[in-house]
Amino acid sequence: MTYQAEASALVPGLTEDSLAASNNAAWTARYDQSLMNTFGSPQRVLVRGEGCYVWDADGRRYLDLLGGLAVNSLGHAHPLLVSAVTAQLATLGHVSNFFASAPQVALAERLLDLLGPTASVLGGRVFFTNSGTEANEAAFKIARRTGRTKVVAAENGFHGRSMGALALTGKPAIREPFEPLPGGVTFVPFGDVEALAAAVDGDTAAVFLEPVQGEGGVVPAPAGYLEAAREITERTGTLLVIDEIQTGIGRCGDWFAHSAEGIVPDVVTVAKGLGGGFPIGACIGLGRAADLLGPGAHGTTFGGNPVAAAAGLAVLHAVERDGLLENVRTVGAHLRAEVLALGHPLVKGVRGRGLLLGIELAAPVAAQALGEALGAGFIVNAVTPDTIRLAPPLILDTAQADEFLAALPAILDAVGTAPKEIR
Repeated sequence: MTYQAEASALVPGLTEDSLAASNNAAWTARYDQSLMNTFGSPQRVLVRGEGCYVWDADGRRYLDLLGGLAVNSLGHAHPLLVSAVTAQLATLGHVSNFFASAPQVALAERLLDLLGPTASVLGGRVFFTNSGTEANEAAFKIARRTGRTKVVAAENGFHGRSMGALALTGKPAIREPFEPLPGGVTFVPFGDVEALAAAVDGDTAAVFLEPVQGEGGVVPAPAGYLEAAREITERTGTLLVIDEIQTGIGRCGDWFAHSAEGIVPDVVTVAKGLGGGFPIGACIGLGRAADLLGPGAHGTTFGGNPVAAAAGLAVLHAVERDGLLENVRTVGAHLRAEVLALGHPLVKGVRGRGLLLGIELAAPVAAQALGEALGAGFIVNAVTPDTIRLAPPLILDTAQADEFLAALPAILDAVGTAPKEIR
């Protein structure tokens, strides 16, 4: 038996002989018996992927328009990513942070370079993590190292589910069941410059904002809002932390969504698309924020290990080599225009930037639409009751987008619960 065959046999039911006897229902039943019910029953059990498509345990193909929640930036089984991870794991897989590795250093340098020349003048340093919530935990601790304890964040913002990041998350329904959380956090309406100015003063350690509130319903910051936030925080000596966990690494058509606003934050957090499916995140400090965490102040066991860093380097290289930023802008604009051009009475509008889009519905039927889309062979997300979120791989092409556009009217028609006055 080869090592590959031996490894496959470690998953009962996944061998070629037994796969035919398995299906979504069988795997889901096993899932429900063996995993904590934190996500509910899975919509499908996926067994393989290629490019923008995945296949379930019944052998059915889906166009993945969610990309693992904005994670699979290069789609599924991208040859470059597979090669980078495989080669690195075969060379040096993990070393602990008592030691450094070349991929770790190279990825940190690359991320700093992507933040632009002004960031380079300010100087910067990277702390690698395993996820977005851990990146924001690091940013939270950087804020506390200013000696101030007050933090301002936005209503409906989402920064993670670990206890510190949860304290910054402006969605009471997911925050309040776990209180008390780290204190001193004030929430202000997203996009309201006056409210932000009133909340931030000389005692404020940091302001946490997203360029686009992804989990809040794909809501972009109004034009000028981030620039105003930069001015307010500079005036009060407050750190400006921009959460690019979902929007960064090309998702919105630029390496970082905030760069389109012409600002330079003090801290930028990224994750999701950075590893293309391999767990890695980063908290990037610029200027004084780069040096507020010293030895012993913070740590991670797996963050930035050689394999994860190799994955990040492969993703950044592919995005640049294959012109994916331009592709994101082109395909994203096409999707937006064509969804609106459908003139379907259930579509109120399209929000977002690049390939992070929210189709706003005229009724709270996004969950039903998700089910209809899945049945038609498309994976989307009901991010709010009246918003369908699209966050496909950055490699999605126009022809693949058109597959969804052709099916969307029937998907919306099938929902059948729109108010009579709009049908």
